[in-house]
Amino acid sequence: MKKTLLSLVALLSCSVAFLSGCGQDKTSPQSVQAEPAKTYQWKLVTSWPKNFPGLGLGPEKFAQYVNEMSAGRLTIKVYGAGELVPGFEVFDTVSQGTAQMGHSGAYYWKGKMPAAPIFSAIPFGMTATEFNAWLHYGGGLELWQELYKPFGVVPMAGGNSGAQFAGWFKKEINSIDDLKGLKMRIPGLGGEVLKRAGAIPVTLTGGEIFSSLQSGAIDASEWVGPYNDLAFGFYQAADYYYSSVWHETGTNLEFIINEKALRALPNDLQKIIEVAAKAVNEDMLDEYNARNNQALQTLVNTHGVQLKKFPKDVLVALKGYTDEVLKEQAEADENFAKIWQSYSAFLQSMRDYHDLTLKAYFEHR
Repeated sequence: MKKTLLSLVALLSCSVAFLSGCGQDKTSPQSVQAEPAKTYQWKLVTSWPKNFPGLGLGPEKFAQYVNEMSAGRLTIKVYGAGELVPGFEVFDTVSQGTAQMGHSGAYYWKGKMPAAPIFSAIPFGMTATEFNAWLHYGGGLELWQELYKPFGVVPMAGGNSGAQFAGWFKKEINSIDDLKGLKMRIPGLGGEVLKRAGAIPVTLTGGEIFSSLQSGAIDASEWVGPYNDLAFGFYQAADYYYSSVWHETGTNLEFIINEKALRALPNDLQKIIEVAAKAVNEDMLDEYNARNNQALQTLVNTHGVQLKKFPKDVLVALKGYTDEVLKEQAEADENFAKIWQSYSAFLQSMRDYHDLTLKAYFEHR
Protein backbone atom coordinates (compact mmCIF):
# COMPACT_ATOMS: atom_id res chain seq x y z
CA MET A 1 0.00 0.00 0.00
CA LYS A 2 2.82 2.37 0.92
CA LYS A 3 4.64 1.60 -2.37
CA THR A 4 1.44 2.29 -4.30
CA LEU A 5 0.98 5.69 -2.66
CA LEU A 6 4.62 6.62 -3.35
CA SER A 7 4.25 5.64 -7.00
CA LEU A 8 1.10 7.75 -7.35
CA VAL A 9 2.81 10.77 -5.76
CA ALA A 10 5.76 10.40 -8.13
CA LEU A 11 3.46 10.18 -11.14
CA LEU A 12 1.57 13.33 -10.12
CA SER A 13 4.86 15.18 -9.58
CA CYS A 14 6.04 14.30 -13.08
CA SER A 15 2.71 15.42 -14.55
CA VAL A 16 2.90 18.78 -12.78
CA ALA A 17 6.51 19.20 -13.87
CA PHE A 18 5.55 18.46 -17.50
CA LEU A 19 2.63 20.91 -17.49
CA SER A 20 4.80 23.58 -15.87
CA GLY A 21 7.40 23.28 -18.58
CA CYS A 22 9.89 21.57 -16.28
CA GLY A 23 12.01 18.86 -17.78
CA GLN A 24 14.35 18.55 -20.74
CA ASP A 25 12.41 20.89 -23.14
CA LYS A 26 12.60 24.45 -21.77
CA THR A 27 10.76 26.08 -24.74
CA SER A 28 7.90 28.44 -23.72
CA PRO A 29 5.00 29.61 -25.88
CA GLN A 30 6.33 33.17 -25.77
CA SER A 31 9.56 32.09 -27.45
CA VAL A 32 7.82 30.70 -30.57
CA GLN A 33 8.08 33.16 -33.52
CA ALA A 34 5.11 33.28 -35.93
CA GLU A 35 6.03 33.41 -39.62
CA PRO A 36 5.34 36.84 -41.18
CA ALA A 37 2.27 36.95 -43.47
CA LYS A 38 3.07 36.82 -47.18
CA THR A 39 2.73 40.18 -48.93
CA TYR A 40 1.77 40.98 -52.52
CA GLN A 41 2.56 44.00 -54.69
CA TRP A 42 0.33 44.69 -57.69
CA LYS A 43 0.24 47.19 -60.55
CA LEU A 44 -3.01 48.82 -61.68
CA VAL A 45 -3.04 50.60 -65.05
CA THR A 46 -5.82 53.00 -66.07
CA SER A 47 -7.21 54.79 -69.11
CA TRP A 48 -7.41 58.13 -67.25
CA PRO A 49 -4.97 60.90 -66.35
CA LYS A 50 -3.35 60.32 -62.98
CA ASN A 51 -5.57 61.49 -60.10
CA PHE A 52 -8.18 62.92 -62.49
CA PRO A 53 -11.37 63.83 -60.56
CA GLY A 54 -13.90 61.03 -60.40
CA LEU A 55 -12.59 58.56 -62.97
CA GLY A 56 -8.95 58.80 -61.94
CA LEU A 57 -9.51 58.96 -58.20
CA GLY A 58 -11.63 55.80 -58.18
CA PRO A 59 -8.68 53.41 -58.59
CA GLU A 60 -6.66 55.45 -56.07
CA LYS A 61 -9.38 54.99 -53.46
CA PHE A 62 -9.59 51.31 -54.34
CA ALA A 63 -5.85 50.86 -53.72
CA GLN A 64 -6.17 52.69 -50.40
CA TYR A 65 -9.12 50.55 -49.26
CA VAL A 66 -7.33 47.30 -50.17
CA ASN A 67 -4.15 48.34 -48.36
CA GLU A 68 -6.04 49.29 -45.20
CA MET A 69 -8.34 46.25 -45.11
CA SER A 70 -5.46 43.85 -45.76
CA ALA A 71 -3.20 45.56 -43.20
CA GLY A 72 -0.59 46.05 -45.92
CA ARG A 73 -0.57 42.45 -47.15
CA LEU A 74 -1.71 43.61 -50.61
CA THR A 75 -0.43 46.93 -51.91
CA ILE A 76 -1.42 48.29 -55.31
CA LYS A 77 0.41 50.99 -57.29
CA VAL A 78 -1.83 52.95 -59.65
CA TYR A 79 -0.56 54.21 -63.02
CA GLY A 80 -2.34 56.87 -65.05
CA ALA A 81 -2.78 56.62 -68.82
CA GLY A 82 0.62 56.73 -70.52
CA GLU A 83 2.67 56.26 -67.35
CA LEU A 84 3.17 52.54 -67.89
CA VAL A 85 1.04 51.82 -70.97
CA PRO A 86 -1.26 53.92 -73.21
CA GLY A 87 -4.86 54.23 -72.06
CA PHE A 88 -6.24 51.99 -74.80
CA GLU A 89 -3.82 49.16 -73.99
CA VAL A 90 -5.13 48.52 -70.48
CA PHE A 91 -7.07 45.36 -71.35
CA ASP A 92 -4.19 43.66 -73.18
CA THR A 93 -1.76 44.62 -70.41
CA VAL A 94 -3.93 42.91 -67.80
CA SER A 95 -4.72 39.93 -70.02
CA GLN A 96 -1.00 39.32 -70.56
CA GLY A 97 -0.23 39.70 -66.86
CA THR A 98 2.13 42.65 -67.29
CA ALA A 99 -0.10 44.39 -64.75
CA GLN A 100 -2.39 42.52 -62.41
CA MET A 101 -5.24 45.04 -62.65
CA GLY A 102 -6.74 47.75 -64.80
CA HIS A 103 -9.43 50.44 -64.61
CA SER A 104 -11.18 51.51 -67.79
CA GLY A 105 -14.41 51.39 -69.80
CA ALA A 106 -15.61 48.26 -71.58
CA TYR A 107 -16.60 50.10 -74.76
CA TYR A 108 -12.92 50.63 -75.57
CA TRP A 109 -12.64 46.90 -76.36
CA LYS A 110 -15.35 46.91 -79.06
CA GLY A 111 -12.84 45.85 -81.73
CA LYS A 112 -11.80 42.85 -79.64
CA MET A 113 -15.28 41.90 -78.37
CA PRO A 114 -18.30 43.44 -80.16
CA ALA A 115 -20.45 42.78 -77.07
CA ALA A 116 -18.14 44.60 -74.64
CA PRO A 117 -19.84 48.03 -74.97
CA ILE A 118 -23.01 46.63 -73.40
CA PHE A 119 -21.08 46.57 -70.12
CA SER A 120 -20.27 50.25 -70.37
CA ALA A 121 -23.06 52.21 -72.05
CA ILE A 122 -25.96 51.56 -74.42
CA PRO A 123 -27.60 54.56 -76.15
CA PHE A 124 -31.07 55.14 -74.69
CA GLY A 125 -30.29 52.34 -72.21
CA MET A 126 -30.36 51.84 -68.44
CA THR A 127 -29.61 54.42 -65.80
CA ALA A 128 -26.75 53.79 -63.37
CA THR A 129 -28.98 52.29 -60.68
CA GLU A 130 -30.82 50.12 -63.20
CA PHE A 131 -27.54 48.87 -64.65
CA ASN A 132 -26.14 47.98 -61.22
CA ALA A 133 -29.35 46.10 -60.45
CA TRP A 134 -29.05 44.09 -63.69
CA LEU A 135 -25.35 43.46 -63.12
CA HIS A 136 -25.62 42.19 -59.55
CA TYR A 137 -29.15 40.77 -59.39
CA GLY A 138 -30.19 40.18 -62.99
CA GLY A 139 -27.44 37.93 -64.30
CA GLY A 140 -25.36 40.65 -65.97
CA LEU A 141 -22.17 40.04 -64.01
CA GLU A 142 -22.13 36.34 -64.91
CA LEU A 143 -22.49 37.19 -68.61
CA TRP A 144 -19.71 39.75 -68.31
CA GLN A 145 -17.38 37.25 -66.65
CA GLU A 146 -18.17 34.70 -69.35
CA LEU A 147 -17.33 37.21 -72.10
CA TYR A 148 -13.91 38.11 -70.60
CA LYS A 149 -12.92 34.60 -69.49
CA PRO A 150 -11.21 33.54 -72.77
CA PHE A 151 -8.80 36.44 -72.23
CA GLY A 152 -7.94 35.39 -68.66
CA VAL A 153 -9.55 38.53 -67.27
CA VAL A 154 -12.08 38.90 -64.43
CA PRO A 155 -14.31 42.03 -64.57
CA MET A 156 -15.93 43.90 -61.70
CA ALA A 157 -17.98 47.09 -61.68
CA GLY A 158 -15.61 49.96 -60.95
CA GLY A 159 -17.75 53.07 -60.68
CA ASN A 160 -20.43 54.86 -62.64
CA SER A 161 -20.48 58.46 -63.84
CA GLY A 162 -24.26 58.55 -64.18
CA ALA A 163 -26.10 60.14 -67.11
CA GLN A 164 -23.66 61.91 -69.42
CA PHE A 165 -24.19 65.15 -71.35
CA ALA A 166 -24.38 65.00 -75.14
CA GLY A 167 -21.18 67.03 -75.27
CA TRP A 168 -19.39 70.10 -76.63
CA PHE A 169 -19.99 71.42 -80.15
CA LYS A 170 -18.40 74.19 -82.18
CA LYS A 171 -21.67 74.79 -84.03
CA GLU A 172 -25.34 74.59 -83.12
CA ILE A 173 -27.30 71.41 -83.83
CA ASN A 174 -30.72 72.40 -85.16
CA SER A 175 -31.53 69.30 -87.20
CA ILE A 176 -30.23 65.79 -87.83
CA ASP A 177 -28.57 67.11 -91.01
CA ASP A 178 -26.24 69.23 -88.86
CA LEU A 179 -24.54 66.01 -87.74
CA LYS A 180 -23.49 65.06 -91.26
CA GLY A 181 -19.73 65.27 -91.73
CA LEU A 182 -19.24 66.25 -88.08
CA LYS A 183 -16.01 64.85 -86.61
CA MET A 184 -16.84 63.95 -83.02
CA ARG A 185 -14.95 62.19 -80.29
CA ILE A 186 -17.37 59.51 -79.11
CA PRO A 187 -16.62 55.84 -78.32
CA GLY A 188 -18.62 52.63 -78.32
CA LEU A 189 -22.09 52.15 -79.72
CA GLY A 190 -22.81 55.88 -79.53
CA GLY A 191 -20.17 56.32 -82.20
CA GLU A 192 -21.82 53.68 -84.38
CA VAL A 193 -25.14 55.51 -84.08
CA LEU A 194 -23.62 58.86 -85.02
CA LYS A 195 -21.94 57.23 -88.01
CA ARG A 196 -25.40 56.14 -89.17
CA ALA A 197 -26.43 59.81 -88.94
CA GLY A 198 -23.56 60.79 -91.21
CA ALA A 199 -21.07 61.94 -88.55
CA ILE A 200 -17.47 60.76 -88.27
CA PRO A 201 -16.80 59.20 -84.83
CA VAL A 202 -13.26 59.57 -83.50
CA THR A 203 -11.76 57.66 -80.56
CA LEU A 204 -9.46 59.67 -78.28
CA THR A 205 -8.35 59.36 -74.67
CA GLY A 206 -9.48 62.10 -72.31
CA GLY A 207 -6.11 63.82 -72.33
CA GLU A 208 -6.23 64.28 -76.12
CA ILE A 209 -9.64 65.93 -76.38
CA PHE A 210 -8.90 69.57 -75.53
CA SER A 211 -6.05 70.01 -78.00
CA SER A 212 -8.04 68.23 -80.72
CA LEU A 213 -11.01 70.55 -80.19
CA GLN A 214 -8.81 73.60 -80.05
CA SER A 215 -6.89 72.73 -83.22
CA GLY A 216 -9.99 71.81 -85.20
CA ALA A 217 -8.99 68.15 -85.56
CA ILE A 218 -12.50 67.39 -84.22
CA ASP A 219 -15.68 69.50 -84.32
CA ALA A 220 -17.32 68.12 -81.19
CA SER A 221 -16.70 65.84 -78.24
CA GLU A 222 -18.53 64.12 -75.46
CA TRP A 223 -16.58 63.30 -72.33
CA VAL A 224 -18.48 62.78 -69.08
CA GLY A 225 -20.40 65.71 -67.65
CA PRO A 226 -19.93 69.09 -65.97
CA TYR A 227 -17.69 67.87 -63.14
CA ASN A 228 -15.04 66.43 -65.46
CA ASP A 229 -15.66 68.78 -68.39
CA LEU A 230 -14.95 71.81 -66.20
CA ALA A 231 -11.69 70.23 -65.02
CA PHE A 232 -10.53 69.80 -68.64
CA GLY A 233 -11.54 73.36 -69.60
CA PHE A 234 -13.55 72.38 -72.67
CA TYR A 235 -15.47 75.67 -72.44
CA GLN A 236 -12.34 77.34 -73.82
CA ALA A 237 -12.42 75.23 -77.00
CA ALA A 238 -16.13 74.92 -77.92
CA ASP A 239 -19.04 77.35 -77.65
CA TYR A 240 -22.07 75.10 -77.23
CA TYR A 241 -22.72 72.60 -74.45
CA TYR A 242 -25.56 70.14 -75.08
CA SER A 243 -27.13 68.51 -72.04
CA SER A 244 -29.43 66.05 -73.87
CA VAL A 245 -28.77 62.59 -72.43
CA TRP A 246 -28.87 59.86 -75.08
CA HIS A 247 -25.61 58.01 -75.76
CA GLU A 248 -24.46 57.18 -72.19
CA THR A 249 -27.38 57.10 -69.80
CA GLY A 250 -25.44 55.54 -66.92
CA THR A 251 -21.84 54.80 -67.83
CA ASN A 252 -20.35 51.81 -66.04
CA LEU A 253 -16.60 51.68 -65.49
CA GLU A 254 -14.66 48.51 -64.83
CA PHE A 255 -11.97 46.99 -62.69
CA ILE A 256 -10.36 44.18 -64.66
CA ILE A 257 -8.11 41.63 -62.96
CA ASN A 258 -5.71 39.05 -64.34
CA GLU A 259 -7.40 35.76 -63.43
CA LYS A 260 -4.19 33.90 -62.54
CA ALA A 261 -3.04 36.72 -60.27
CA LEU A 262 -6.43 36.85 -58.55
CA ARG A 263 -6.64 33.09 -57.94
CA ALA A 264 -3.09 33.11 -56.53
CA LEU A 265 -4.27 35.30 -53.64
CA PRO A 266 -5.59 33.84 -50.35
CA ASN A 267 -9.38 33.78 -50.15
CA ASP A 268 -9.56 36.68 -47.71
CA LEU A 269 -7.59 38.98 -50.02
CA GLN A 270 -9.80 38.00 -52.96
CA LYS A 271 -12.82 38.98 -50.89
CA ILE A 272 -11.19 42.28 -49.91
CA ILE A 273 -10.75 43.12 -53.62
CA GLU A 274 -14.40 42.33 -54.29
CA VAL A 275 -15.64 44.45 -51.38
CA ALA A 276 -13.32 47.37 -52.18
CA ALA A 277 -14.53 47.37 -55.81
CA LYS A 278 -18.16 47.51 -54.67
CA ALA A 279 -17.35 50.40 -52.34
CA VAL A 280 -15.70 52.39 -55.14
CA ASN A 281 -18.55 51.56 -57.51
CA GLU A 282 -21.06 53.25 -55.22
CA ASP A 283 -18.75 56.05 -54.07
CA MET A 284 -18.03 57.26 -57.60
CA LEU A 285 -21.71 57.58 -58.50
CA ASP A 286 -22.33 59.46 -55.25
CA GLU A 287 -19.52 61.87 -56.08
CA TYR A 288 -20.75 62.60 -59.60
CA ASN A 289 -24.29 63.18 -58.35
CA ALA A 290 -22.94 65.63 -55.78
CA ARG A 291 -20.46 67.48 -58.01
CA ASN A 292 -22.10 67.75 -61.44
CA ASN A 293 -24.61 70.49 -60.70
CA GLN A 294 -22.06 72.57 -58.79
CA ALA A 295 -19.74 72.41 -61.80
CA LEU A 296 -22.58 73.18 -64.23
CA GLN A 297 -23.41 76.39 -62.33
CA THR A 298 -19.75 77.42 -62.60
CA LEU A 299 -19.69 76.72 -66.34
CA VAL A 300 -22.84 78.74 -66.98
CA ASN A 301 -22.56 81.58 -64.46
CA THR A 302 -18.79 82.09 -64.33
CA HIS A 303 -17.63 81.06 -67.80
CA GLY A 304 -20.74 82.02 -69.79
CA VAL A 305 -21.24 78.61 -71.39
CA GLN A 306 -24.27 78.36 -73.70
CA LEU A 307 -26.28 75.40 -72.43
CA LYS A 308 -28.54 73.84 -75.06
CA LYS A 309 -30.71 70.80 -75.81
CA PHE A 310 -31.05 68.78 -78.99
CA PRO A 311 -34.33 69.36 -80.84
CA LYS A 312 -36.83 66.55 -80.30
CA ASP A 313 -36.60 65.37 -83.91
CA VAL A 314 -32.82 64.90 -83.55
CA LEU A 315 -33.33 62.64 -80.52
CA VAL A 316 -36.08 60.71 -82.31
CA ALA A 317 -33.76 60.13 -85.27
CA LEU A 318 -30.90 59.03 -83.00
CA LYS A 319 -33.24 56.58 -81.24
CA GLY A 320 -34.22 55.10 -84.59
CA TYR A 321 -30.58 54.69 -85.62
CA THR A 322 -29.85 53.11 -82.23
CA ASP A 323 -32.51 50.45 -82.80
CA GLU A 324 -30.98 49.67 -86.21
CA VAL A 325 -27.45 49.39 -84.81
CA LEU A 326 -28.46 47.13 -81.92
CA LYS A 327 -30.41 44.84 -84.25
CA GLU A 328 -27.46 44.52 -86.62
CA GLN A 329 -24.97 43.94 -83.80
CA ALA A 330 -27.14 41.14 -82.39
CA GLU A 331 -27.44 39.51 -85.82
CA ALA A 332 -23.67 39.69 -86.40
CA ASP A 333 -22.37 38.45 -83.04
CA GLU A 334 -23.66 35.54 -80.95
CA ASN A 335 -22.34 36.94 -77.67
CA PHE A 336 -23.91 40.31 -78.35
CA ALA A 337 -27.28 38.66 -79.05
CA LYS A 338 -27.15 36.63 -75.83
CA ILE A 339 -26.17 39.54 -73.61
CA TRP A 340 -28.50 42.01 -75.31
CA GLN A 341 -31.45 39.67 -74.76
CA SER A 342 -30.77 39.70 -71.00
CA TYR A 343 -30.08 43.45 -70.92
CA SER A 344 -33.13 44.48 -72.96
CA ALA A 345 -35.51 42.26 -70.96
CA PHE A 346 -34.29 43.78 -67.70
CA LEU A 347 -34.46 47.29 -69.19
CA GLN A 348 -38.11 46.76 -70.14
CA SER A 349 -38.92 45.58 -66.63
CA MET A 350 -37.20 48.62 -65.11
CA ARG A 351 -38.89 50.96 -67.57
CA ASP A 352 -42.36 49.70 -66.63
CA TYR A 353 -41.67 49.98 -62.91
CA HIS A 354 -39.98 53.39 -63.04
CA ASP A 355 -42.74 54.81 -65.23
CA LEU A 356 -45.09 54.03 -62.34
CA THR A 357 -42.75 55.39 -59.69
CA LEU A 358 -39.85 57.74 -60.46
CA LYS A 359 -41.13 59.16 -63.74
CA ALA A 360 -44.49 60.00 -62.22
CA TYR A 361 -42.77 61.43 -59.16
CA PHE A 362 -40.40 63.66 -61.17
CA GLU A 363 -43.38 65.10 -63.06
CA HIS A 364 -45.10 66.38 -59.92
CA ARG A 365 -42.30 66.96 -57.40
